[in-house]
Amino acid sequence: MKYTTLISVAELAGYLSNPNWIVCDCRHDLADTEAGRRANRKSHIPGARFVHLDEDLSAPKSGRNGRHPLPAPEQFARRLGELGIDGAKQVVAYDASGGYYAARLWWMLRWLGHDAVAVLDGGWDAWCKAPHPITDQNPVIEAARFTMRRSADMAWDAGYIVANLGTPEPRLLDARSPDRYRGENETLDPVAGHIPGAINRFFRLNLEADGRFKAATILRKEFNEILENSAPGNVAHYCGSGVTACHNLLAMEIAGLTGSRLYPGSWSEWCSDPSRPVAKG
Repeated sequence: MKYTTLISVAELAGYLSNPNWIVCDCRHDLADTEAGRRANRKSHIPGARFVHLDEDLSAPKSGRNGRHPLPAPEQFARRLGELGIDGAKQVVAYDASGGYYAARLWWMLRWLGHDAVAVLDGGWDAWCKAPHPITDQNPVIEAARFTMRRSADMAWDAGYIVANLGTPEPRLLDARSPDRYRGENETLDPVAGHIPGAINRFFRLNLEADGRFKAATILRKEFNEILENSAPGNVAHYCGSGVTACHNLLAMEIAGLTGSRLYPGSWSEWCSDPSRPVAKG
């Protein structure tokens, strides 16, 4: 069976000894970028290899490409091979933040054509509460060759969005908190506000109180209401830096609303160019 959106802790526990399954620990803290690595060294799911948001899932910043720019596809493919991931592997990503760092890896694997990737529903907390085994031992990783199979247009860039502002496509969905969307309490980026015409859908609304995703039927209803039943292929997600936007994109896939896209540069890239318009409120 192939998992392409979510997997439960009980389901993952049954595959831990399967050599064709790769678990990736994506724990991270934007305020302390070494916190995830320290947590991984202390304990992790057996066999899990650590994936760092800044080092593995992002490229260097130029000041104009956002806070978490995408790496070159070829570079990311090489890193996946170093982690032992190839086309035959089922990948499971987890974090301790409701899935929004894990969702970044989920989207990036799909970006390179690998759809056998799922996010652990409930993440690290759900795994430990079950309880299932944990370890502080690093896995022995056998390098593989990851072959890209990029075909689908999964991302729109700033140029496309600028050219289409005020038109029905794309429908922009902003995953940030409502106050940051309105242009209030901005602490991460130098300019406050949002892209004109964007709709706000705070990514945390995708989760139940226990940190697991809402049921597909609930997510479908909520996204259809906010998007006014727009075709998923007309929707582009963004956030502050292209990370939590992947959480909304994953939630739409769970809901069966397939084919929406990511604006990877997101607000941090958008606001770096003063010629781009800004909306508030």
